[in-house]
Amino acid sequence: MNGYPNCSVNHTKIWSSQLVLALGIPQLTINIISVIFNCTVIFTIVATKDLHKPILVLFCNLAFSDLFTSSSGFWISVLFITNPDSTIFGSRDMLAPYAFYTTSILSTIYNLVSIGIERYLAVAESMRTRFRVSRKHSLAAVLINWVLAFFFGCLPLMGWNCLHRENNLSVLYSPFCVDYLIFITIPHCVVAFIVPLFTYLSIIIILRKRKFKMKAHGQATGTYKSAEIQVARTSIFIWLLTLVSYAPFFAGVLFDATNHQCPLDLYPRAYIFRNCTAVLVTMNCLGNPIIYTLKTKELGAKLKALKCPSGNRIHACTIKSI
Repeated sequence: MNGYPNCSVNHTKIWSSQLVLALGIPQLTINIISVIFNCTVIFTIVATKDLHKPILVLFCNLAFSDLFTSSSGFWISVLFITNPDSTIFGSRDMLAPYAFYTTSILSTIYNLVSIGIERYLAVAESMRTRFRVSRKHSLAAVLINWVLAFFFGCLPLMGWNCLHRENNLSVLYSPFCVDYLIFITIPHCVVAFIVPLFTYLSIIIILRKRKFKMKAHGQATGTYKSAEIQVARTSIFIWLLTLVSYAPFFAGVLFDATNHQCPLDLYPRAYIFRNCTAVLVTMNCLGNPIIYTLKTKELGAKLKALKCPSGNRIHACTIKSI
């Protein structure tokens, strides 16, 4: 674990103003753009009664989580520009914004997982009438997501931090402790990658099975083929966006856990990498509205053609947008 008792940490200013502005201004800009995008999504869904559906409740909450992430990122960027040394040596001023940033990222992950599960249930249960995902279910999922996110994200504010000790101190995300970062990062990265993989692959498998059943009964399968292609494309976009956005941060935490160098020995390369990972996380907040909202209209229009045949024909209920 980290800790550098033999390292004489010099608290003189080491950041150049040019490097601070070169890293800070793009971060601020991207965060502002993300705030605008997600505010637009939230306003559109809230102001339109026709969009108050279970899946769009989750979309709206995802946009709110991304808005929270962008706002926290903006806060951290301002602190970085005004006092960049605090992001190396750590300070109490960085504890709250880092905790809220962690909370918002966890909420985003939980919402992405919830959307994948809701889509799976909507497709898997579409031939049954005993269970339907309702708006109450979506609101309950939203509440649970935020309770979990605040609990895990605010643990440093409750005392799990390294403000007053160097042993186990994170070099990249001081004053967080390395064991806290590992506790938060590893299981949530597994959840973020495995659960969406399972849900979207399951949706594709269900669509293929129904397509083959309809084909065996001599029915047209073009709509199911189109839906299958759209789901596959959407899931690929989700995976690539998640991978590009969070894999560098995950790598940074692993590096933090195995590093024994002094902070000044890592300057500036490691800290430039750290700031770039923050930009990539914000890019995820920009990509989510595009994938889940803009693509929803196109996919929804194609999937509306799926109707439930009556009689002895194979039931193929409408599948909502993924």
